[in-house]
Parts: sequence; C-alpha cells; structure tokens
Amino acid sequence: MASPRPWPFDDDDRPSGSVRPLSQADLQAILTHLGDDPDRLLAGTGTGAGRPVVAVRVRASVGRPGGSAHAAWRRMRAAEWAAWTPTLPWRVAATLGVAVGGGALGRLAVPRLGLVVGVLAAIAVGWGLRFRPSPDAIAWRRGAAGEQRTARLLGPLERQGWAVLHDLALPGSRANLDHLVIGPGGVFVVDSKQYRGRLQLDPSGRLWHGRYPLTTVLRAVSFEADRAAQVLADPQVVVPIVAVHGAQIPWGKVVMQGVPIVPARRLPSMLRTLPAVLGPERIAAVAHQARIRFRAAA
Repeated sequence: MASPRPWPFDDDDRPSGSVRPLSQADLQAILTHLGDDPDRLLAGTGTGAGRPVVAVRVRASVGRPGGSAHAAWRRMRAAEWAAWTPTLPWRVAATLGVAVGGGALGRLAVPRLGLVVGVLAAIAVGWGLRFRPSPDAIAWRRGAAGEQRTARLLGPLERQGWAVLHDLALPGSRANLDHLVIGPGGVFVVDSKQYRGRLQLDPSGRLWHGRYPLTTVLRAVSFEADRAAQVLADPQVVVPIVAVHGAQIPWGKVVMQGVPIVPARRLPSMLRTLPAVLGPERIAAVAHQARIRFRAAA
C-alpha cells in the first residue's frame, strides 16, 4: 500500500476516484441520484409545504442486534475448543514438567526459593498454553459488539418517527443486513464496523484499514442495499452507509463509491438532519413490509 499523504489535499493533489468529504446535503443528493424516478420517492409522503410531519413511534423489531455475528463467534469458539481439548493432557504434562524442573533449578540456585520458582514457571507455561480463540473468531465477537453499540445509538431515533430493524437475513443470499433504518430522511442499510487505529486514504483514492482495503466492504453494503430495495418490492431508494466504531475517518466522514462512511456516534444526528422525504404513514408502511419480508438472521 502506498503511504498515505496528509489530508485534505489541495484540489490539484486530491486523488482520483469517488471520494470527498461528506456534507449534510450529500445523503439527500445520493437519495436523488440513486433513484430511477426521484419524484416517486416524494409522492404520497405527506411532507409537502404547509403540511407538518408528525413523528409516530413505529415498532419494527425483527432480529437481535449482532445476533448472527455472535452466533458465528459461538460456533467458531466451540469448534476451536473441541480441537484444543484433545491436546490438554500434553499441555498439563508440559506444565507439570516445567514446574518440577524449575523447582529443581531453583533449589540449586537458592534453596529456599525452589518451590516459588517452580510455581512461577508453571504459571508462565500454563498461561502460554491456555486456550485462546483465533483472531477470526474474536473478529466475529467484536463485530457483534459493534452492531450492538450501533443499535443503542440508533434506538432513540424510534421516538422521533424512525423504525429500526436489526440483523436481517437477505432472501436468496447468505448476506445479512446489520441494520435497516426507515424514517423521515429515507431508507438506509447500515453496516457496522468495529476497527482499531484509523482509516487511511492512499494517493489512488482507496480507503484502507491497516493492510486491508475497504473495497470489499463497500461493494458488500451496496449489494445489500440493492437487494433490500428488491425485497421491499417498492419504488424505494435504499442508501448504504458504513458506520465505524473505534477508528478515525479522514475528514471525519467521507463518501466512497457512493457509500457514506461515518463515525457511528455521529450517525443518528446526521440522519435526523436530513430533509424529510417520507411521512409517518409511508414509514409505517415500509416498516410493515420489512417485518413481513425479512426474517431474523439468527
């Protein structure tokens, strides 16, 4: 990966590609450009001039936040534990052998400390030989925690007329939606990511987390949003969003390949400030469709 350069660049130095800072108007622009006929999105919403929008709390719970990720973590941990258990006898034997050997050497050096040295050596070896889940399994656990944190952040939106559903299986696909958010500002598929450190842009305009580009992540959430629009079977624009926990984002928020990437903590306020395009009746109708046509992934 090419080393990242300071941001923001001057206009002449800005890398090529679909990347720019995300303004509050960007999501509305995406809503407009993604739709085949944007006027249909506004039809029948009850948000015309002079007609106030009344927030109605919509109950639309289907899945459990992070449910499928947590289930994957449990499956992987159980499989790894089953593979680790047969090795327990030699691990115990190695720990006891080190304890005896350490005690004997300790007595030769300092007779009174032989037992202490043996115990400390056994603890050190036992700690090194303990069961530890693999990084892949731990990634699932962290992913589940990230989805749960996003769900807590999105929860207060329900008091302001939004419907929030979690961990939905996509019919005909192995993918699942972390969060489906429906409200006055539109319909959104939110993909939660739990990262460490910071995300970095390279001169070619690609976004990286450490050694890994986010290209696959962006394609996946775009695919999920497209499929969600098909499942809802409605002339509806569904906007993909990546909500990031833990890592810093260039400019604080960016749009890449048509996908906004934002800090998770800022997502609720960003959604609340969007212009209203759906009225209460429309929100309730779309949420009802989602409850019927999606099932919990776990």
